[in-house]
This record gives sequence, structure tokens and C-alpha cells, in this order.
Amino acid sequence: MQDGMPSRTALRAAAHRAAHQLLEGGRVFADPLAVRILARDPRAIVDEARAHPDRRGMRFFIAARTRFAEDALAKAVAAGVAQVVILGAGLDTFAYRTPLRDRLRIFEVDHPATQAWKRERLASAGIAVPSALTYAPVDFERESLSDGLRGAGFDQHAPAFFTWLGVVPYLREEAVWSTLAFVAALRGAAEIVFDYGEPRSALSTLRRAERDARARHVAQLGEPWITTFDPTALHEGLRRLGFTVIDDLSPRDIAARYLREPAGDAPDRGGHVLRASTRA
Repeated sequence: MQDGMPSRTALRAAAHRAAHQLLEGGRVFADPLAVRILARDPRAIVDEARAHPDRRGMRFFIAARTRFAEDALAKAVAAGVAQVVILGAGLDTFAYRTPLRDRLRIFEVDHPATQAWKRERLASAGIAVPSALTYAPVDFERESLSDGLRGAGFDQHAPAFFTWLGVVPYLREEAVWSTLAFVAALRGAAEIVFDYGEPRSALSTLRRAERDARARHVAQLGEPWITTFDPTALHEGLRRLGFTVIDDLSPRDIAARYLREPAGDAPDRGGHVLRASTRA
């Protein structure tokens, strides 16, 4: 993202979440604040989505990754986790709509410019900020996540759940591993959900063309994709860091679980959503 400017890809992801509510009725993931926080005419959101049918796959992927993350979070809270960290929060609405907030301390971590922009949108939309939420402005590329969370009151000795959606592809690989190492090293048990893409070379000719079109789009927004991972190498690295449980959904897994599509109709390589935990 450009210095001093909010994330444009965060705005695009929010538009996909809102379009999913309006076009599919939140079939994969229901978010009652998705349209409201976007502060746009619903008809314009629908018209834009229909004008770009090629973006339907990304819309469903964004809905599915959020559903996966919040399903895992609900299980963690049921098991006693009381701290949630939303890394790269963008216009995520979890903290403002979850019935679990009375049982949680929620930390939203994001670039200072994006966070200020979001707070303006919340105020203009009349969406109240819950007392359970603390904002922690951090530039992932230049600042320590540990310092940012410590300053916000995060307890590094207590169990915690992290979501990190729509961020990893835009960071340098060393920044990704640094964040994962921080989570794995927490003295309280920790769990993280994030999404990632496979290398271009792993994709079929058709999927490469689709991937290239999306890559050009985000690059034009000033936020190019930088990092991809081979699933096997990524899993090995996570285990070396100390994660003992890894649940990685491929595109086919996502389609089968959330879209109820036959596995063979979905690509086997591409965008993944993954849960890694240091709990047994």
C-alpha cells in the first residue's frame, strides 16, 4: 500500500463481502454489517459485481476464508480462548457484530492509515466500537508486531487466536515468517488462520491466466502480490516453528465444504486457507 493511504485491496475485499450478502444472501458467510460499513448504494454494489462475473470466484473465496476463520474461532472460544487478534483487519466487522465479544478481548492490528480510515467509516455508518476492542496500529513491514500488541495490552502468556486474511500475498516472505514465528513462540497456546496462494508455476494454463489478470488488477491498485508458498514447504516450515496442528484447505476442499460443488469441478491448485495451532 502507498504511504499515508488506506489499503485499496481492503476496500475491494469489503466490496466482495458486501456483494456476497446482496447477490447470494450470505449463503457461505453472513455479515449483517458488510453493506453498511461500505457506505455505498447497494444497487451500485450489485451492478458492479454483475458487470465483472470473472470476480465471482474471488467473492466466494473471500466469503469462504472468513467462514473458515470464524468457525475455527468459535471452537477456540468454546475451549477457553479469550484473546482474538485480527491482523490486517481492513474493514472486517467481526468485533462489531459478534455475540462472543462479552467473552473476549479483541485486538485489531493494521496499518495506521487504514485503521484511521476504517474508524472514520465506522463513525459515519453509526457502528459503535465495543469496549472489548482495542486498536493496535502497526506497519507489518517496518514495525514489530510484538511491540504493537504489547502496547495495546495483549497478554503474551494467555491463549490467543489470530486471523490474518488477505494479507500474506502482499508481504515479503521474511515478514510472513517473522509474524508466524511470533505467534508460534507465544507462551500461551496460539492458533492462526491465514490464506495464501501457490506459485504461478503450479497452476494450469487456464488458472495462470486468471491469476495473472487478478495480479495485474491489484498491482494497478499499488498493492502487488509478492509472496506465494508451496503447500508442502509451508507445512514443513510451520512445524519447524512449533505448530503441531495444520488444517489446510485447497480450492477443491473449499468448494466441497462451502459451495457444495463436486470436488472435480474446482481447481486443485491456487488459493488456500490454513489453520495452524500450537495446541495438541
